[in-house]
Amino acid sequence: MSKMSELDAVIRDLRTAAAAINDAADALTEMFSGETAEAPATPTEPVPTKEDVRAILAEMSSRGFTAQVKELLRQHGAATLSGIDPSEYAALIKDAEGLENG
Repeated sequence: MSKMSELDAVIRDLRTAAAAINDAADALTEMFSGETAEAPATPTEPVPTKEDVRAILAEMSSRGFTAQVKELLRQHGAATLSGIDPSEYAALIKDAEGLENG
């Protein structure tokens, strides 16, 4: 595993841990305050950042999927990641991860 992919994995683990700690703090606050907070209608997943997407696309490109990554960017509305709407990040990641399986 390259240093960049190791670093990317560590960053994703830290973000996941931070979200879990935040959820635990919210639950404890709710328990001890005696008030019930409004539960979200649907469970929310962490929203990927541009850096998350960039790391995944770079990894896929280094594995030989450069042309497919460029095509995915085009399919999601831009020639570069900077032009992609952040609302497309999750779908772009899902499509990029599908390159290995397809």
